[in-house]
Amino acid sequence: MPTRSPASLFPAGKVENNWLKPSPMRLALYQPDIPQNTGTILRLGACFGVPVDVIEPCGFPFSDRGLKRAGMDYLSQADYARHADWAAFRAAQAPGARLILLTTRAAESYCDFRFAPGDTLLLGRESAGVPEEVHETADARLLIPLRPGARSLNVAVAAAMVLGEALRQTEGFPPGLPASRP
Repeated sequence: MPTRSPASLFPAGKVENNWLKPSPMRLALYQPDIPQNTGTILRLGACFGVPVDVIEPCGFPFSDRGLKRAGMDYLSQADYARHADWAAFRAAQAPGARLILLTTRAAESYCDFRFAPGDTLLLGRESAGVPEEVHETADARLLIPLRPGARSLNVAVAAAMVLGEALRQTEGFPPGLPASRP
């Protein structure tokens, strides 16, 4: 069963934007190494109403100051679940939800992919990505096109880019702002 962080670490806060309903889309972090990236992704999820799954073990104590620094005061608004391991995450996944892996080993660009509500965007460890077992489990594997010689983007930047496109395609952005501006 997924667990939430202790209330003393991330105090429960009243969500001030009551119009913000959770998106059916999710982000998942596979054994993250860097607390600042995890905090940034939790903040990203809080701002867009997208739940985040953290698949442990993490490469840092989940109570690390860096997590709080990057997430700032948004962490109390983040909807996240911690999973003890890959098997626990898979057991908690909604039936029929697609697992979309962002990886440098993919052949398909996220720009050419058709996202659907309910997709879970999976990001690997900053140091090593995901193991072959996890890679093979994914329903789709996507890459972000980079210029020759560039290895990869920061995981939080990659999450923001692909989540933005997925929310655009599925009309999953929080309401209140125009979809486009003239």
